[in-house]
Amino acid sequence: MTSHCKLNFAHPPARPGEKPDFSSHEIPEAGVLPLLPHDVEASDCIDHANSLIRVMDDAGHAVGPWADYLGMADIELLRAGLRDMMMSRILDMRMLNAQRQGKMSFYIQAVGEEAIACGFQRNLRQGDMNFPTYRQQGLLIAGGYPLEKLMGQFYSNSFDPLEGRQLPTLHSARDYGYFTVSGNLGTQYVHAVGWAMANALTGKENIAIGWIGDGSTASNDFHTALLSASSYWPPVVLNVVNNQWAISTYTGVARGHGRTYAARALGYGIPAIRVDGNDYLAVLSASKWATERVRAGHGPILVEWYTYRVGAHSSSDDPSAYRAKDEALAWPLGDPIERLKQHLIVRGEWTEERHVQAEAQILAEVMEAQKRVEAAGTMIDPQPIPGASIFKGVYADMPEHIRRQRQEMGV
Repeated sequence: MTSHCKLNFAHPPARPGEKPDFSSHEIPEAGVLPLLPHDVEASDCIDHANSLIRVMDDAGHAVGPWADYLGMADIELLRAGLRDMMMSRILDMRMLNAQRQGKMSFYIQAVGEEAIACGFQRNLRQGDMNFPTYRQQGLLIAGGYPLEKLMGQFYSNSFDPLEGRQLPTLHSARDYGYFTVSGNLGTQYVHAVGWAMANALTGKENIAIGWIGDGSTASNDFHTALLSASSYWPPVVLNVVNNQWAISTYTGVARGHGRTYAARALGYGIPAIRVDGNDYLAVLSASKWATERVRAGHGPILVEWYTYRVGAHSSSDDPSAYRAKDEALAWPLGDPIERLKQHLIVRGEWTEERHVQAEAQILAEVMEAQKRVEAAGTMIDPQPIPGASIFKGVYADMPEHIRRQRQEMGV
Protein backbone atom coordinates (compact mmCIF):
# COMPACT_ATOMS: atom_id res chain seq x y z
CA MET A 1 0.00 0.00 0.00
CA THR A 2 1.39 3.41 -1.00
CA SER A 3 1.57 6.07 1.71
CA HIS A 4 0.42 9.59 0.85
CA CYS A 5 1.95 11.20 3.95
CA LYS A 6 4.61 13.78 3.13
CA LEU A 7 6.33 16.86 4.47
CA ASN A 8 6.52 20.32 2.94
CA PHE A 9 9.74 22.32 2.82
CA ALA A 10 9.69 26.05 2.08
CA HIS A 11 12.00 26.94 -0.80
CA PRO A 12 13.71 30.32 -1.28
CA PRO A 13 13.69 32.13 -4.65
CA ALA A 14 16.97 30.40 -5.52
CA ARG A 15 19.70 28.29 -4.03
CA PRO A 16 23.39 29.24 -4.29
CA GLY A 17 24.45 29.03 -7.92
CA GLU A 18 20.90 29.43 -9.25
CA LYS A 19 19.29 32.48 -10.84
CA PRO A 20 17.09 34.44 -8.37
CA ASP A 21 13.42 34.40 -9.26
CA PHE A 22 10.88 36.61 -7.44
CA SER A 23 8.16 36.12 -10.04
CA SER A 24 5.91 34.43 -7.47
CA HIS A 25 5.91 37.56 -5.30
CA GLU A 26 2.79 39.61 -5.99
CA ILE A 27 3.75 43.29 -6.32
CA PRO A 28 0.73 45.53 -6.98
CA GLU A 29 0.91 48.85 -8.77
CA ALA A 30 1.55 51.91 -6.63
CA GLY A 31 -1.48 53.83 -5.44
CA VAL A 32 -4.15 51.15 -5.84
CA LEU A 33 -5.12 50.51 -2.21
CA PRO A 34 -7.59 52.98 -0.64
CA LEU A 35 -6.86 54.92 2.53
CA LEU A 36 -8.38 53.34 5.63
CA PRO A 37 -10.24 55.21 8.41
CA HIS A 38 -8.40 55.34 11.73
CA ASP A 39 -11.14 53.35 13.45
CA VAL A 40 -11.09 50.52 10.91
CA GLU A 41 -11.94 47.03 12.15
CA ALA A 42 -9.80 43.97 11.47
CA SER A 43 -12.50 42.50 9.24
CA ASP A 44 -12.15 45.48 6.88
CA CYS A 45 -8.35 45.13 6.58
CA ILE A 46 -8.21 41.90 4.60
CA ASP A 47 -7.06 43.52 1.36
CA HIS A 48 -4.55 45.78 3.11
CA ALA A 49 -3.12 42.86 5.10
CA ASN A 50 -2.66 40.71 2.01
CA SER A 51 -1.61 43.24 -0.64
CA LEU A 52 0.92 46.07 -0.40
CA ILE A 53 0.59 49.81 0.23
CA ARG A 54 2.85 51.61 -2.24
CA VAL A 55 3.20 55.34 -2.93
CA MET A 56 6.08 55.76 -5.39
CA ASP A 57 5.58 54.35 -8.88
CA ASP A 58 8.39 52.99 -11.02
CA ALA A 59 9.17 56.47 -12.35
CA GLY A 60 9.51 57.97 -8.87
CA HIS A 61 6.17 59.82 -8.78
CA ALA A 62 3.99 59.82 -5.64
CA VAL A 63 0.54 58.49 -6.56
CA GLY A 64 -2.70 57.33 -4.95
CA PRO A 65 -4.69 58.03 -1.78
CA TRP A 66 -1.85 57.23 0.62
CA ALA A 67 0.24 59.86 -1.19
CA ASP A 68 -2.65 62.33 -0.85
CA TYR A 69 -2.91 61.52 2.87
CA LEU A 70 0.78 62.23 3.31
CA GLY A 71 0.40 65.42 1.35
CA MET A 72 3.16 67.05 -0.64
CA ALA A 73 5.84 66.10 1.88
CA ASP A 74 8.14 68.95 2.86
CA ILE A 75 11.24 68.87 0.68
CA GLU A 76 13.55 69.44 3.62
CA LEU A 77 11.92 66.51 5.42
CA LEU A 78 12.58 64.27 2.43
CA ARG A 79 16.14 65.50 2.08
CA ALA A 80 16.64 64.80 5.78
CA GLY A 81 15.22 61.32 5.25
CA LEU A 82 17.61 60.70 2.38
CA ARG A 83 20.49 61.87 4.56
CA ASP A 84 19.35 59.61 7.42
CA MET A 85 19.35 56.58 5.15
CA MET A 86 22.71 57.47 3.62
CA MET A 87 24.16 57.98 7.10
CA SER A 88 22.86 54.57 8.19
CA ARG A 89 24.37 52.83 5.18
CA ILE A 90 27.74 54.57 5.37
CA LEU A 91 27.90 53.88 9.10
CA ASP A 92 27.16 50.22 8.38
CA MET A 93 29.98 50.11 5.84
CA ARG A 94 32.49 51.71 8.20
CA MET A 95 31.54 49.60 11.20
CA LEU A 96 31.62 46.32 9.30
CA ASN A 97 35.07 47.24 8.00
CA ALA A 98 36.16 48.01 11.57
CA GLN A 99 34.88 44.63 12.70
CA ARG A 100 36.78 42.90 9.91
CA GLN A 101 39.90 44.77 11.04
CA GLY A 102 39.49 43.34 14.52
CA LYS A 103 38.57 46.65 16.14
CA MET A 104 35.23 45.37 17.48
CA SER A 105 33.81 41.94 18.11
CA PHE A 106 30.51 41.90 16.23
CA TYR A 107 28.29 43.99 13.97
CA ILE A 108 24.85 43.77 12.37
CA GLN A 109 23.98 45.83 9.29
CA ALA A 110 20.64 47.25 8.16
CA VAL A 111 21.49 47.58 4.45
CA GLY A 112 18.35 47.64 2.31
CA GLU A 113 16.03 48.29 5.26
CA GLU A 114 16.98 51.89 6.02
CA ALA A 115 13.68 53.47 4.95
CA ILE A 116 11.66 51.63 7.58
CA ALA A 117 13.38 52.78 10.76
CA CYS A 118 14.43 56.20 9.41
CA GLY A 119 10.96 56.96 8.09
CA PHE A 120 9.00 55.63 11.05
CA GLN A 121 11.00 57.71 13.54
CA ARG A 122 9.81 60.90 11.82
CA ASN A 123 6.27 60.28 13.15
CA LEU A 124 7.25 59.77 16.78
CA ARG A 125 7.14 62.23 19.65
CA GLN A 126 9.25 62.81 22.73
CA GLY A 127 8.28 60.16 25.27
CA ASP A 128 7.19 57.50 22.77
CA MET A 129 9.12 54.27 23.27
CA ASN A 130 10.55 51.90 20.66
CA PHE A 131 11.22 48.29 21.57
CA PRO A 132 13.59 47.48 18.71
CA THR A 133 15.56 44.55 17.38
CA TYR A 134 19.23 44.80 16.45
CA ARG A 135 18.61 46.19 12.95
CA GLN A 136 16.79 49.44 13.81
CA GLN A 137 19.74 51.77 14.36
CA GLY A 138 18.02 54.08 11.87
CA LEU A 139 15.62 55.03 14.66
CA LEU A 140 18.53 56.53 16.57
CA ILE A 141 20.07 58.17 13.51
CA ALA A 142 16.79 59.82 12.47
CA GLY A 143 16.09 60.70 16.10
CA GLY A 144 19.26 62.76 16.38
CA TYR A 145 21.18 60.46 18.68
CA PRO A 146 24.84 61.62 18.87
CA LEU A 147 26.98 59.69 16.43
CA GLU A 148 29.85 59.31 18.91
CA LYS A 149 27.57 57.69 21.48
CA LEU A 150 26.18 55.30 18.89
CA MET A 151 29.67 54.29 17.81
CA GLY A 152 30.74 54.12 21.44
CA GLN A 153 28.14 51.43 21.97
CA PHE A 154 29.73 49.44 19.13
CA TYR A 155 33.25 49.79 20.51
CA SER A 156 32.27 49.62 24.21
CA ASN A 157 34.77 52.29 25.18
CA SER A 158 34.50 55.53 27.15
CA PHE A 159 32.14 57.01 24.54
CA ASP A 160 29.67 54.25 25.42
CA PRO A 161 26.99 55.60 27.79
CA LEU A 162 26.34 51.97 28.85
CA GLU A 163 29.99 51.65 29.91
CA GLY A 164 30.46 48.36 28.11
CA ARG A 165 27.64 46.54 29.90
CA GLN A 166 25.78 45.53 26.75
CA LEU A 167 26.69 43.58 23.64
CA PRO A 168 28.00 45.79 20.79
CA THR A 169 24.84 45.98 18.65
CA LEU A 170 22.22 45.79 21.40
CA HIS A 171 21.82 49.53 21.86
CA SER A 172 19.99 51.43 24.56
CA ALA A 173 19.01 55.10 24.66
CA ARG A 174 16.10 55.77 27.01
CA ASP A 175 16.04 59.53 26.48
CA TYR A 176 15.68 58.92 22.74
CA GLY A 177 12.79 56.46 23.09
CA TYR A 178 14.95 53.42 22.40
CA PHE A 179 14.48 50.59 24.89
CA THR A 180 17.44 48.27 25.44
CA VAL A 181 17.61 45.68 22.66
CA SER A 182 17.20 42.12 23.88
CA GLY A 183 19.30 39.32 22.45
CA ASN A 184 16.37 36.97 23.06
CA LEU A 185 14.29 37.44 19.93
CA GLY A 186 10.59 38.11 20.27
CA THR A 187 10.70 39.75 23.69
CA GLN A 188 10.29 43.19 22.13
CA TYR A 189 6.62 42.51 21.43
CA VAL A 190 5.55 41.59 24.95
CA HIS A 191 7.65 44.44 26.35
CA ALA A 192 5.99 46.94 24.01
CA VAL A 193 2.48 45.74 24.83
CA GLY A 194 3.22 45.76 28.56
CA TRP A 195 4.73 49.25 28.42
CA ALA A 196 1.73 50.52 26.44
CA MET A 197 -0.65 49.04 29.00
CA ALA A 198 1.24 50.67 31.88
CA ASN A 199 1.31 53.97 30.02
CA ALA A 200 -2.45 53.87 29.51
CA LEU A 201 -3.09 52.95 33.14
CA THR A 202 -1.07 55.95 34.34
CA GLY A 203 -2.88 58.33 32.00
CA LYS A 204 0.10 59.20 29.82
CA GLU A 205 -0.35 60.08 26.16
CA ASN A 206 2.69 58.39 24.64
CA ILE A 207 2.62 55.23 22.54
CA ALA A 208 4.77 52.10 22.37
CA ILE A 209 6.25 50.66 19.20
CA GLY A 210 7.24 47.01 19.02
CA TRP A 211 9.64 45.66 16.39
CA ILE A 212 10.18 42.07 15.35
CA GLY A 213 11.67 40.22 12.40
CA ASP A 214 9.79 37.73 10.25
CA GLY A 215 11.66 34.77 11.75
CA SER A 216 10.78 35.80 15.30
CA THR A 217 7.06 35.70 14.54
CA ALA A 218 7.45 31.96 15.14
CA SER A 219 8.20 32.69 18.80
CA ASN A 220 5.67 32.36 21.61
CA ASP A 221 6.16 36.01 22.55
CA PHE A 222 4.74 37.13 19.20
CA HIS A 223 1.43 35.37 19.85
CA THR A 224 1.35 36.27 23.55
CA ALA A 225 1.73 39.94 22.64
CA LEU A 226 -1.02 39.76 20.01
CA LEU A 227 -3.40 38.10 22.45
CA SER A 228 -2.69 40.68 25.16
CA ALA A 229 -3.02 43.54 22.67
CA SER A 230 -6.32 42.09 21.48
CA SER A 231 -7.63 41.71 25.03
CA TYR A 232 -6.55 45.05 26.51
CA TRP A 233 -6.42 47.24 23.37
CA PRO A 234 -3.36 49.32 24.43
CA PRO A 235 -1.75 52.16 22.42
CA VAL A 236 0.88 50.15 20.55
CA VAL A 237 2.11 49.81 16.97
CA LEU A 238 3.42 46.31 16.31
CA ASN A 239 5.90 46.21 13.42
CA VAL A 240 7.00 43.08 11.56
CA VAL A 241 10.07 43.66 9.38
CA ASN A 242 9.79 40.95 6.75
CA ASN A 243 13.21 41.01 5.11
CA GLN A 244 12.86 37.52 3.58
CA TRP A 245 15.51 35.83 5.72
CA ALA A 246 15.78 34.79 9.37
CA ILE A 247 19.49 34.21 9.88
CA SER A 248 19.95 31.42 7.29
CA THR A 249 16.31 30.34 7.10
CA TYR A 250 14.01 31.52 4.30
CA THR A 251 10.97 33.47 5.47
CA GLY A 252 8.63 30.76 4.16
CA VAL A 253 9.53 28.59 7.16
CA ALA A 254 8.21 31.13 9.67
CA ARG A 255 5.27 32.15 7.47
CA GLY A 256 4.13 28.58 6.89
CA HIS A 257 1.17 28.32 4.53
CA GLY A 258 -0.12 31.72 5.60
CA ARG A 259 -0.02 34.34 2.90
CA THR A 260 1.37 37.26 4.93
CA TYR A 261 2.46 38.10 8.47
CA ALA A 262 0.00 40.99 8.61
CA ALA A 263 -2.89 38.56 8.10
CA ARG A 264 -1.99 36.81 11.35
CA ALA A 265 -3.12 39.83 13.34
CA LEU A 266 -6.59 39.66 11.82
CA GLY A 267 -7.21 36.37 13.59
CA TYR A 268 -6.73 38.19 16.89
CA GLY A 269 -9.13 40.94 15.83
CA ILE A 270 -6.29 43.45 15.39
CA PRO A 271 -6.29 45.58 12.22
CA ALA A 272 -3.21 45.18 10.05
CA ILE A 273 -1.63 46.66 6.94
CA ARG A 274 1.24 45.58 4.71
CA VAL A 275 3.61 48.20 3.30
CA ASP A 276 6.41 48.47 0.74
CA GLY A 277 9.31 48.94 3.15
CA ASN A 278 11.65 50.17 0.41
CA ASP A 279 9.36 53.10 -0.41
CA TYR A 280 10.27 55.95 1.95
CA LEU A 281 7.06 57.85 1.14
CA ALA A 282 4.95 54.77 1.84
CA VAL A 283 6.77 54.37 5.15
CA LEU A 284 6.08 58.00 6.08
CA SER A 285 2.43 57.74 5.10
CA ALA A 286 1.71 54.37 6.73
CA SER A 287 3.55 55.18 9.95
CA LYS A 288 1.75 58.54 10.13
CA TRP A 289 -1.58 56.73 9.76
CA ALA A 290 -0.67 54.00 12.26
CA THR A 291 0.60 56.36 14.96
CA GLU A 292 -2.36 58.70 14.53
CA ARG A 293 -4.75 55.75 14.89
CA VAL A 294 -3.10 54.60 18.10
CA ARG A 295 -2.87 58.12 19.58
CA ALA A 296 -6.56 58.65 18.88
CA GLY A 297 -7.45 55.70 21.11
CA HIS A 298 -8.54 53.26 18.39
CA GLY A 299 -6.31 50.49 19.69
CA PRO A 300 -3.33 48.53 18.39
CA ILE A 301 -2.28 48.08 14.79
CA LEU A 302 0.14 45.63 13.18
CA VAL A 303 2.26 46.75 10.23
CA GLU A 304 4.21 44.33 8.06
CA TRP A 305 7.10 46.04 6.28
CA TYR A 306 7.97 44.16 3.11
CA THR A 307 11.69 44.53 2.41
CA TYR A 308 14.92 42.64 1.76
CA ARG A 309 18.00 42.05 3.88
CA VAL A 310 20.82 42.90 1.48
CA GLY A 311 23.74 42.09 3.75
CA ALA A 312 24.58 39.10 5.86
CA HIS A 313 22.57 38.39 8.98
CA SER A 314 25.58 39.55 11.00
CA SER A 315 29.34 39.81 10.74
CA SER A 316 29.45 36.13 11.74
CA ASP A 317 27.26 35.01 8.83
CA ASP A 318 28.10 34.02 5.25
CA PRO A 319 24.92 34.32 3.14
CA SER A 320 26.59 32.80 0.09
CA ALA A 321 26.07 29.44 1.79
CA TYR A 322 22.28 29.64 1.57
CA ARG A 323 21.18 32.19 -1.04
CA ALA A 324 22.04 33.17 -4.60
CA LYS A 325 24.89 35.63 -5.07
CA ASP A 326 22.88 38.27 -6.99
CA GLU A 327 19.58 37.86 -5.15
CA ALA A 328 19.63 41.40 -3.74
CA LEU A 329 19.95 42.86 -7.25
CA ALA A 330 16.89 40.88 -8.35
CA TRP A 331 14.71 42.13 -5.47
CA PRO A 332 11.70 43.68 -7.27
CA LEU A 333 11.22 46.65 -4.92
CA GLY A 334 14.66 48.10 -5.48
CA ASP A 335 16.88 50.11 -3.17
CA PRO A 336 15.23 52.57 -0.74
CA ILE A 337 17.95 55.19 -1.09
CA GLU A 338 17.93 55.09 -4.88
CA ARG A 339 14.13 55.30 -4.97
CA LEU A 340 13.91 58.38 -2.74
CA LYS A 341 16.78 59.97 -4.67
CA GLN A 342 14.87 59.40 -7.91
CA HIS A 343 11.69 60.90 -6.43
CA LEU A 344 13.54 64.07 -5.44
CA ILE A 345 15.19 64.29 -8.86
CA VAL A 346 11.77 63.93 -10.55
CA ARG A 347 10.52 66.82 -8.42
CA GLY A 348 13.53 68.93 -9.43
CA GLU A 349 14.82 69.03 -5.85
CA TRP A 350 17.93 66.85 -6.18
CA THR A 351 20.58 65.89 -8.71
CA GLU A 352 23.11 63.13 -9.17
CA GLU A 353 25.87 65.66 -8.51
CA ARG A 354 24.32 66.74 -5.21
CA HIS A 355 23.94 63.11 -4.23
CA VAL A 356 27.63 62.41 -4.79
CA GLN A 357 28.50 65.52 -2.77
CA ALA A 358 26.16 64.47 0.05
CA GLU A 359 27.73 61.01 0.15
CA ALA A 360 31.19 62.52 0.43
CA GLN A 361 30.09 64.91 3.20
CA ILE A 362 28.40 62.17 5.21
CA LEU A 363 31.36 59.82 4.78
CA ALA A 364 33.71 62.55 6.03
CA GLU A 365 31.43 63.19 9.02
CA VAL A 366 31.29 59.49 9.91
CA MET A 367 35.04 59.02 9.48
CA GLU A 368 35.80 62.04 11.69
CA ALA A 369 33.49 60.75 14.43
CA GLN A 370 34.95 57.26 14.07
CA LYS A 371 38.47 58.64 14.47
CA ARG A 372 37.51 60.33 17.75
CA VAL A 373 35.75 57.25 19.10
CA GLU A 374 38.50 54.81 18.14
CA ALA A 375 41.02 57.03 19.92
CA ALA A 376 39.21 56.06 23.13
CA GLY A 377 39.93 52.37 22.57
CA THR A 378 39.31 49.41 20.29
CA MET A 379 39.89 45.67 20.61
CA ILE A 380 43.27 46.20 18.92
CA ASP A 381 44.20 49.12 21.17
CA PRO A 382 42.09 48.66 24.31
CA GLN A 383 41.77 51.36 26.92
CA PRO A 384 39.88 49.62 29.72
CA ILE A 385 37.14 51.48 31.55
CA PRO A 386 38.04 51.87 35.28
CA GLY A 387 37.07 48.79 37.29
CA ALA A 388 34.97 50.84 39.69
CA SER A 389 32.45 51.44 36.91
CA ILE A 390 31.05 47.89 37.30
CA PHE A 391 29.55 48.95 40.61
CA LYS A 392 27.83 52.07 39.27
CA GLY A 393 24.29 52.25 37.96
CA VAL A 394 23.32 48.81 39.27
CA TYR A 395 21.81 49.38 42.71
CA ALA A 396 20.11 52.52 44.04
CA ASP A 397 21.46 51.51 47.46
CA MET A 398 24.53 49.30 47.26
CA PRO A 399 24.15 46.10 49.34
CA GLU A 400 26.73 45.55 52.04
CA HIS A 401 28.24 42.43 50.42
CA ILE A 402 28.78 44.36 47.17
CA ARG A 403 30.31 47.23 49.11
CA ARG A 404 32.77 44.78 50.68
CA GLN A 405 33.65 43.34 47.25
CA ARG A 406 34.42 46.82 45.99
CA GLN A 407 36.66 47.47 49.00
CA GLU A 408 38.48 44.17 48.41
CA MET A 409 39.11 45.22 44.80
CA GLY A 410 40.51 48.53 46.01
CA VAL A 411 38.47 50.58 43.53
